[in-house]
Amino acid sequence: MLAELGSCLLLAVALLGPGPRTRAMKGVKCGGVLSAPSGNFSSPNFPRLYPYNTECNWLIVVAEGSSVLLTFHDFDLEYHDTCDFDFLEIYNGASADKGNLLGRFCGQVPPPPFTSSWHVMSVVFHSDKHVASRGFSAGYQKDVCGGVLTSLSGALTSPEYPNNYPNNVECHWVIRAGGPATIKLVFVDFQVEGNEECTYDYVAVLGGPGPARGHHYCGSTRPPTLVSLGHELQVVFKSDFNIGGRGFKAYYFSGECQEVYVAVRGNFSSPQYPGPYPNNIRCHWTIRLPPGYRVKVFFLDLDLEEPNSLTRTCDFDHLAAFDGASEEAPLLGNWCGHHLPPPITSSHNQLLLLLHTDRSTTRRGFSVAYIGVVPVNVSCSRTDFQILISAQALAPLERTKVYLGSRSCAAQEVGGNFRIQARFDTCGTESQRRKNTSVIVSVLYIDFSAPGRDDIHEYEVRCEPRHKEASVHLLSGSNWLGPYAATAEHLQEAPPRDEAEALDGPVTTVAQDTSDIIFLGLCILAGVLMVIAIVVLMLL
Repeated sequence: MLAELGSCLLLAVALLGPGPRTRAMKGVKCGGVLSAPSGNFSSPNFPRLYPYNTECNWLIVVAEGSSVLLTFHDFDLEYHDTCDFDFLEIYNGASADKGNLLGRFCGQVPPPPFTSSWHVMSVVFHSDKHVASRGFSAGYQKDVCGGVLTSLSGALTSPEYPNNYPNNVECHWVIRAGGPATIKLVFVDFQVEGNEECTYDYVAVLGGPGPARGHHYCGSTRPPTLVSLGHELQVVFKSDFNIGGRGFKAYYFSGECQEVYVAVRGNFSSPQYPGPYPNNIRCHWTIRLPPGYRVKVFFLDLDLEEPNSLTRTCDFDHLAAFDGASEEAPLLGNWCGHHLPPPITSSHNQLLLLLHTDRSTTRRGFSVAYIGVVPVNVSCSRTDFQILISAQALAPLERTKVYLGSRSCAAQEVGGNFRIQARFDTCGTESQRRKNTSVIVSVLYIDFSAPGRDDIHEYEVRCEPRHKEASVHLLSGSNWLGPYAATAEHLQEAPPRDEAEALDGPVTTVAQDTSDIIFLGLCILAGVLMVIAIVVLMLL
């Protein structure tokens, strides 16, 4: 009996012990809802081998208005390049929505700390039928002040915002972007006890350019928009023992959720496109071109959550465009669903696109292309074209880079403007029939090419001589405009009034055609002379 008992004990040790050659059990029940302010959880049997064929789902729910801080104490899962066998997934919300996925992990390198952007976080553990390891051990806590933020975007607020923050509080946030990406921090509300040196209550931002490195902000003036020098930005909030305020609210944007485009043309899309975009993100894309340009945006694809079925408004996921560099600029449009909007054009040289997604339902997202267009004032008579472009819009291009039809018809620089005046029988001009109407057509070229890179923008200029009506259209024969590549997109026929008034110099406007007036005057004069001649003959 003792021998049999010893054999059983040896077998139990062999089955349950932590040795590397032990066999793991098959799937067991695990997971659940964790609702305490803090706690710990681990894979089944930790630190022994986890079971085969197991799926565990932990839903962490803390008080609304708080966030969840998740940290790992130990981590050892079967390794695979893409973590297809055994893995741990972390979700910023419910795991049923793949748009909430923050990351999938395996191997022996523990995941970094994660902070949710709201009060729910999910953790999913999966094992297959081969190879088991020790598993993992993790802890979580309700994080009301500070933490490590690794999502593409999110919000920071002072404790108890928008109510007054408490005294004697010190909060530290670390915003960390993936890879070499930078981070943008935008304050939308700010009211902190102020004094000249900001020594009482303050917000400090570390890791940004210039004075942002260690500079303290206080009072009621919002700090400027800050962009990190690297992939990490630290925000510190501190209050003293008396006198408070409403506090602050700020949004951060990182990685592919925050880009600034300065090239004259380009394209971009929503995060993870054409895969589902993440939930709970707020992304900024800023197009900033040299002064004088307008930004024209073409929508190549749009697939967002449908509008509210009751109000038919975009209350959930939506894409918005602003006529400037911030959300305070005039709204150009707000879209959702899957119907492609028409192209939009800014009134100045900057345009902001904002993508907002909520906590549920993700789709493919969007793809757009943009080009910097030049306001062209084009007019025509019965015999020629007159084209006027502000030289400021094309700085530092030389006049020879702007030509009509061929380089032999280059622009002249007159009074701070590029000017082209060409007869219809020159500069590659030809007569065509468009919609049963005879029109005169030529192509205006603006050459932005650099060494090793060809970049020539083409604008079709048209004139209907009978009515002396002129227009200008953007042409493109490449694929960068997607469905718009085969069509001529109409631009503006003349600059806005404020720009037209700014075209100073000897030639500020294109002269109006007076040929009809002169012809009519000559006819009247000839008629009068004929009448006089007849009268004279009768008197004789």
